[in-house]
Amino acid sequence: MPELLPDLTQPAGWLPLVFALVMALSLLAYVVLDGYDLGVGMLLRRGSDGTQKDAMVASIGPFWDANETWLVLGVGVLLVAFPRAHGEILGALYLPVALMLLGLMLRGVAFDFRVKARTHHRPLWDQAFGLGSLLASLAQGFMLGAWITGFRGDLWSHLFSALIGLCLVAAYRLLGAGWLIFKTEGALQLQAVAWARSSLWLTAGGIGAISLATPLVSARIFDKWFSFPNLVMLLPIPAMTLVLFYMIARSLARLPVRLQQDNQYGTAVPFACTVGIFLLAFYGLGYSVFPWLVVDRITLWQAASATPALWVIFWGVVVVLPVIIGYTVFAYRVFSGKSTALQY
Repeated sequence: MPELLPDLTQPAGWLPLVFALVMALSLLAYVVLDGYDLGVGMLLRRGSDGTQKDAMVASIGPFWDANETWLVLGVGVLLVAFPRAHGEILGALYLPVALMLLGLMLRGVAFDFRVKARTHHRPLWDQAFGLGSLLASLAQGFMLGAWITGFRGDLWSHLFSALIGLCLVAAYRLLGAGWLIFKTEGALQLQAVAWARSSLWLTAGGIGAISLATPLVSARIFDKWFSFPNLVMLLPIPAMTLVLFYMIARSLARLPVRLQQDNQYGTAVPFACTVGIFLLAFYGLGYSVFPWLVVDRITLWQAASATPALWVIFWGVVVVLPVIIGYTVFAYRVFSGKSTALQY
């Protein structure tokens, strides 16, 4: 890999690296933050009645729209800082990107219309919100699988991408159920424990499939993981991931008894551990593919804009990124604690 790295003491070397880190942070924040509200959206149809569904919507109401800002930032950085990779990636993913945007638009329309609709129309908008959430999640998982396989067009690559799409749906459902366990009370909270259990092992299967497939895509990636001493040094990543899955399973087994006794101790554990799993998976994937934006084809330096253009974008990011972080932290602080009733 040393021959792929330019002089990092020069702006042409470190500016693309900075933008790659900003893009990675944006996409990670999006996956975690919008992931749980996509999960709640997919679980919405399983609410037992209108009161439960209103409580589910109320738990994500103050956050869901702002969470999508991180996707806009990540794709925006890809477009302006890495235009060559942007064309390559979005050109190869044109259809799933269009489906994702369709799903996100359907979610937005349904979220606003359901609260104003007449009672007999509200189930239709609930279904639309769930369908939009499912469509966006499947598309994002398919895109992840296609990117990992280097946009190969063979049948097995498409099947792998479809599998990752299903597994990401399960992972978002696990995040969403963990969020509901943390933010709600009563029968809905107990139901969310069951929903989390049903999603746990398919999530584990998805992470396992990505972990097995990624080293097989590229000999470089294989060597980064399975050569010594890298193999020994990287063992804590899968080991910690297994520990977190065990902690989630144990917590979900104990929570029903505690919740029936009105004991809220440990309600944050499933959500926090799921976020930890996402962080570890994201770190492992980032380590695997660095410095490639398209595996074995385009590095982040090859895809970067000219240095003068990167300087202009850099100062824009210096202003915008703290603002996004600031209002995200502020919103979650203001609306911390259990969610309240949805009223209009």
